[in-house]
Amino acid sequence: MDWSSFWGVLWYTLVIFAFIAYLVVLFMILSDLFRDHKLSAGWKVLWIIALVIFPYLTAFVYILARGQGMAERSHSAAVAAARSQEQYIQHAAGQASPAHQIATAKSLLDAGVVSQEEYEVLKSKALAAA
Repeated sequence: MDWSSFWGVLWYTLVIFAFIAYLVVLFMILSDLFRDHKLSAGWKVLWIIALVIFPYLTAFVYILARGQGMAERSHSAAVAAARSQEQYIQHAAGQASPAHQIATAKSLLDAGVVSQEEYEVLKSKALAAA
């Protein structure tokens, strides 16, 4: 590496960028291969071997051939993770019964924190959720 030349540093930076970009694409492809339950194990092995032998060419072919399914699997995994997180939060926070929500709203009304109209809105929401 010639650090005294601007073009040498620029070339080195470009090579490092291309390598890191390839690693990101490689990990995306590998995670997609293992996420795809419809693809047989034999095809998965062939894709991995091709990624090792012809790295950039295979990555481009994979993205062109299976890019749409890759996006769909990624989206479904994100939706499943969000749904799981939402269920965990609801479980951890606990679901209050409508009677408990109305009692809490009544105590807020008695304390003067909410008005009668706000109490009625809270009460109707609690009853609607039941």
